[in-house]
Amino acid sequence: MIKIEDYPLSRVPQDKRVSFLSVALVHMGMLTALDQFMLGAVLGNSMTLGDAFTAIFIGSLIFGVVTYGLGLAGMREGISGSLLARWCGFGRLGSVLIGIVVAVSLLGWFGIQNAIFAKSLDFALGNKLGFALAASLSGGLLTILVAFGFKALRIAARIAVPMFIMLVAYISIITLSGHNLPEIIQLVPPGDPLSISAGITIVVGGAIVASLMTPDLTRYSKNGKHVLGVTIFTIIAGEFVVNGLAILIAKALGTADVVTIMSQVAGGAGLLVVVFSTLRVNDLNLYSSSLGIVNAVEGLTGKKLKYISTTLIIGVLGTTLSVLGILDRFVDFLTVLGVVFPPIIGIMLVDYYLLRSHRKILDKSRLEGKLPDQTPTIGWVAIIASIVGSIVGLVTEWGIPTINSLLVASLIYWLFKLAVSRNQKSVETEEAL
Repeated sequence: MIKIEDYPLSRVPQDKRVSFLSVALVHMGMLTALDQFMLGAVLGNSMTLGDAFTAIFIGSLIFGVVTYGLGLAGMREGISGSLLARWCGFGRLGSVLIGIVVAVSLLGWFGIQNAIFAKSLDFALGNKLGFALAASLSGGLLTILVAFGFKALRIAARIAVPMFIMLVAYISIITLSGHNLPEIIQLVPPGDPLSISAGITIVVGGAIVASLMTPDLTRYSKNGKHVLGVTIFTIIAGEFVVNGLAILIAKALGTADVVTIMSQVAGGAGLLVVVFSTLRVNDLNLYSSSLGIVNAVEGLTGKKLKYISTTLIIGVLGTTLSVLGILDRFVDFLTVLGVVFPPIIGIMLVDYYLLRSHRKILDKSRLEGKLPDQTPTIGWVAIIASIVGSIVGLVTEWGIPTINSLLVASLIYWLFKLAVSRNQKSVETEEAL
């Protein structure tokens, strides 16, 4: 059984590795939730069918390559993504900053998922509460549940993923049985139009946090073939099945609003599943975000924040984002994720596979079953290159933003490190003479 919180600061021993299916099912759960359905609905409502599936294909290809690369490194070293970053350019403090970025992104996801929860709750009650009050109540309730450990409802929420998959299957059958594919292809998307490049970026943005967290899971994998299978399995289930069905359903019904889709086709039962799905996903979002902030503050300052108070504060912030309308900025949120995370991943891959800056000490310590004794403090080059790459992805209008940010950051980091390495060799040669 996989426990992400196990071996937080050590390698996963070979005798603790698990089967392919054990890792694949957990990893697949990251991309078979409500947020992927929301993403697919946006694509279906804003793009032609051909353009939407082109965006999914190219976005999945980018996601697949970087996810497999990181996952393979995690399997080889047996360590989590945050630990891996320490010896892949960012150093100890740099990896802490990555943790903060992940925590902030999860805070945004909390706000979006809570907004869906609130819309469902308000709709079910005949719009008597109003969105702001419903969002405040749902966000406050979930925050208290997570902060004070009310496990009964959290355990019940674990059935949300299979329930949601069954609901999507049911809605697909009911909705699409009355349409044929040529008819759906001819439908004009009613929403604000999205270009293919923008579509690719939000597809990557919707999955890229899962990519960065992949080593947390694949460190339990037994070999590289398992990592490849996990990656392909997740892409097929999350991107092509869940997203693909959401695209078709959104085009058939002419809306990207998940609450409207669920209520139109599945009525109260559909809304109930939405509530359970958002409860389960936000449980993890809030827990992981709080844990990330606590660990980051301790790593940077040495101070230990209390988990309960940190969770309450983050819950209030996430709920505030819901009330302020973060759901209306869903595409913008995914776009930011799609240009902020690829540079981080690109730099880690360049350092691990091309520059191999710390591979000797990683290889030596792996044979001993330990972590390296030497840990870089902070990788300024990696941090600066990540920032520059993200800015390029956000402000440039040519090409595909997510690819632009990844390539620019990776190239800057690679060239700078090569230049420094050659300069050091030149100095050492002069001193030898």
